[in-house]
Amino acid sequence: MSTDAPETVATTAGALEGRELEWAVNTPELAAEHASINSNIIRTRFPPEPNGYLHFGHAQSMNMNFALSFEKLGVPMENRRTIFRYDDTNPDAESPEYIDSMKRDLEWMGWQPEKTTYSSDNFQTLYELAVKLIKKGLAYVCDMTKAEMEAQRELAKQRCAARAVGTDPDAVAPIPSADILPGRNRDTSVERNLKLFEEMKLGLHDEGTLTLRLKMDFDSPNPNMYDLVAYRIRYTPHPHAGNGWCIYPNYDFTHGICDSLEHIDYSICTLEFETRREPYFWILWALDMYRPKVYEMSRLNVEYTVLSKRRLLKLVNAKYVRGWNDPRMPTISGLRRRGYNKQIINNFCNEVGATRSAKVVQMAKLFHVARLTLADTTRRAMAALEPIKVVITNFDEEAGKVGENGMTFEVQNSPTDASLGSHNVTLTGTIYIDSEDFKTEDDPNFYRLTPNKPVGVKYHGGNLICDEIVKDGDKIKMLKCRLDSSEGRPKPKSYITWVPSDGIKCEVRVYGHLFTQPEPSDRWEEELNPESEVIHSNAIIDPSVLELVDKKDVNEWKSNQALQFERLGYFVVDTDTTFDYTTREGKLVFNRTVSLKEDKTVKKVSSHEEEQQRKRVEQQRAIAAARDIMMTIDPKDLFKLAPEYKDKYSKFDDTGLPTHLADGTELTKSAKKKLEKERAKHAKKFAKNKK
Repeated sequence: MSTDAPETVATTAGALEGRELEWAVNTPELAAEHASINSNIIRTRFPPEPNGYLHFGHAQSMNMNFALSFEKLGVPMENRRTIFRYDDTNPDAESPEYIDSMKRDLEWMGWQPEKTTYSSDNFQTLYELAVKLIKKGLAYVCDMTKAEMEAQRELAKQRCAARAVGTDPDAVAPIPSADILPGRNRDTSVERNLKLFEEMKLGLHDEGTLTLRLKMDFDSPNPNMYDLVAYRIRYTPHPHAGNGWCIYPNYDFTHGICDSLEHIDYSICTLEFETRREPYFWILWALDMYRPKVYEMSRLNVEYTVLSKRRLLKLVNAKYVRGWNDPRMPTISGLRRRGYNKQIINNFCNEVGATRSAKVVQMAKLFHVARLTLADTTRRAMAALEPIKVVITNFDEEAGKVGENGMTFEVQNSPTDASLGSHNVTLTGTIYIDSEDFKTEDDPNFYRLTPNKPVGVKYHGGNLICDEIVKDGDKIKMLKCRLDSSEGRPKPKSYITWVPSDGIKCEVRVYGHLFTQPEPSDRWEEELNPESEVIHSNAIIDPSVLELVDKKDVNEWKSNQALQFERLGYFVVDTDTTFDYTTREGKLVFNRTVSLKEDKTVKKVSSHEEEQQRKRVEQQRAIAAARDIMMTIDPKDLFKLAPEYKDKYSKFDDTGLPTHLADGTELTKSAKKKLEKERAKHAKKFAKNKK
């Protein structure tokens, strides 16, 4: 049943080295041929599947494959090459929209691939290589159903587990029939398999009736070696290759071959693919093709978001967000729309780095990088999100003191970089201030405008004194104030910003975390933050930005105009903008990228929220205590000693797997399969804890 699986050899400690296999060792001839083709060139690849939009994880992968990997290896700039490859083998999940968005995002991020390729461009070559494996007796056409394959796989795992603990697999998991293990099709003739595979290609069989499988190793401890499915029948047009194929290769069969065909030196992926090393190298070994080095790094996980394509698709389809490019989404398109430029994203990836250690990165790190990047390059403007109208009752008198243009002030676009130029702002008899800058009652800790406390007026320099509050019911309609520019005026504790009467009305969207929990759980839909988007529909911004915010300059595939709203944060013009600066008609929309400073304020919580928080803490402590107990239980005793399984089962097999419930009812195969999965998970955690 075995195909002489080679033993795993010791791990090498060099840069970008991982667990090695004898299958991974190239023959001298293959190594020499590869060296003659690549010479001094070191080549990587970035191979996303076009089944969604690129996100944080892809940004890290781009950073690794286009830059960081070469730095780790010490490769000179002139010898670096990276191929951008669409891993497009699943037409059911892929679309032209995703293909186009990935191309545009890659270009926007500033990465320049050596060339762009498609796995589907190799469909004919992949087919011919599959035929080659059939002729070598290493592949066969299989008519087993999905349920039969699952039963086959489960039986092979049970037998492997038995061997691992020194018990007889035939006693623990006897083979009921050769039809199941090794399978009724495994030892069929080359002629039969060539004929059926050709019929599959010609469309003579229904979907789900036949697959092409690789004759690998059912005795392997790695389930990915249990005769991998290489081809399936799919009557779905391909978004790139068209209607020419009705059989499609799977990922495991395709990506290693494409790596070899494209003369890749380092095939870099995330750690969940570590167990795919065996099939990756087995396939190339069986075809006598060049084997690149493989390196796995930890997947990038960021607080308060999800990166699972399935979950991201659900967010879009269920309309929890505005689309793939919603500013709350972790997609590159969403990040761009929110105002994160390529420098921010790439600097963030550099800060995070690439290691084999699992980690969840704090969102605060991204915010910090954004502030550092935007601080010295973003043009200033004054705005009010929730404006209060202020009528300056002595304006004419004050304006008369300074003469013509005396109320117009030149403002540097950046206080730290004079090369960014300047703009003018004009104080008018009616201005607008933000509601956050006014309180009806004095507060010793509040340093802005109140009826009894003057405040400084930014750029004008004088004081603003509130004499009267005009209300419409409970709502403030306007403030009647006066300016004090006398020499003996009190020195204010702060200065507030303002917008003149000819300010531009706009909508401002302020974004918070998409989820209420730093690490969303399996109940992630219940953890969506209802306040992740707060819309200020009556905001106003000073007119100095007029020519910068026209709709003609807004494009979803580029970084749009970024502005620092003084004292409020960094903002960007949104793609929903229809504003025409020549007519001042249309809608002007801004998104907040990030606040000016980290928000350290403590939000007041209700008694209900306090109780919920207390329950969560208690639950977390209970989970932690239970986890500590679990880590003391050997996997073979899991179902006998673990609290959650205590007294639940009455009989067990030789490996410790339950066979009967406490009342004597025999467990179904499906139930045993689930328990076996639970034990495998526990065994992995147990082994890691013992190290």
